[in-house]
Amino acid sequence: MTRFVLAILALLIPPTAHAQSAKDIDCSKAMSTVEMNYCGEKDFDTADKALNEAYQRVIAMVSKSDAAPPYDAKSWETALRQSQRAWVAFREAECNGLVPMEWSGGTGTTSAVLACMTELTKARTKDLDAHAETR
Repeated sequence: MTRFVLAILALLIPPTAHAQSAKDIDCSKAMSTVEMNYCGEKDFDTADKALNEAYQRVIAMVSKSDAAPPYDAKSWETALRQSQRAWVAFREAECNGLVPMEWSGGTGTTSAVLACMTELTKARTKDLDAHAETR
């Protein structure tokens, strides 16, 4: 019964209360699990945004290719999209499948998953940037 009451009370807390406390988190000094998860999510969001920007740059670069088939723009874009889908599947399997097993569901699991997602996303961004530089 107590859990039920606490769950109902949690739903009644205005969303701004959570947002205000997030503003107070100094990620350079994050100590609690909540703080580390919040900061990990911020880092991942930043990395994911950079990845999407890099992907769009490569797509734009590929679309300007004037090579003959099978190296034409359409074929190259198809290959890039397939590669990206495969990479996303790998990242999900690695970070959301394998990493939690290493943590056995402990309190550090979320932070570890977010760190994995961020690290792999930054690496993929670097790879995409390298593709763009080859042209």
